[in-house]
Amino acid sequence: MRENIDKRLRATQFRDRLNRALRDSGLSQSALARATGVDRSTISQLLTDEGARLPNAHVVGACATALGVSADWLLSLSDRPESAAELLASSIAMTEAPRALVDERIYEWHREAAGYKIRHVPATLPDMLKTRAVLEWEYAPHLGRTADQAIGASEDRLAWMRQAGSDYEIAMPIYEIDSFAKGVGYYEGLSAEIRIEQLEHLERLTTQLYPRLRIYLYDAKRLYSSPLTIFGPLLCVFYAGSHYMAFRDRERVETYTGHFDRLVREADITARQMPRRVGALRAQIGL
Repeated sequence: MRENIDKRLRATQFRDRLNRALRDSGLSQSALARATGVDRSTISQLLTDEGARLPNAHVVGACATALGVSADWLLSLSDRPESAAELLASSIAMTEAPRALVDERIYEWHREAAGYKIRHVPATLPDMLKTRAVLEWEYAPHLGRTADQAIGASEDRLAWMRQAGSDYEIAMPIYEIDSFAKGVGYYEGLSAEIRIEQLEHLERLTTQLYPRLRIYLYDAKRLYSSPLTIFGPLLCVFYAGSHYMAFRDRERVETYTGHFDRLVREADITARQMPRRVGALRAQIGL
């Protein structure tokens, strides 16, 4: 519950914050008066008169707009001077998502969150866990001559992940790994040889890197998730195809962390069961 503030104290704090905002803005009292549509004498009184009362909501709002601060801050209802628009802009960001393996923005987010738990719902199999053959099949048609360099960088990421001190939790729908094993849907045209090699690679990683790497499979008939990555308590990033949408405000990060944790909690295949599931799928291809 917010502590009640004496009206005289609030008026004093309003005067102090109005003076600070005016000084920081570089505006003169006359310019503020013109911007707010009130008399210069009224502005002068608000800035200097220790007995002055709080102005009405219209004047407070006009001063806040003219000075680029929030009305709540002027009234000591918030400790953040930024306007609502500025707070929103700082908490949500849109970043272009190129069709490429080496995305410097994503890599920066991983480095920023080094040591924190990374929660990830990939759009396909996680790139960092793919074999070179799968990466070439998937990306070479789009990357052309740069494919070799991009694939090498992706392999370096897996090595970096092993040393970064972060735990990785990955949640995927069951049909994603099943579709890959069968070579249907997105993976149509991928040879049995490449699929077997990839499943062997995935089985090996989920065994060797456990518990720092944990993969869970959930039933998409009961649960759904867009592709997203949660970088510890720092930010949550959604993949929307051509762009990433990143949230940094704590409330949203906590909300989507809870969403991810539900995927893990209700998963049909746990991280401990994952190597056995992958091995069974690999064996079916060999039949």
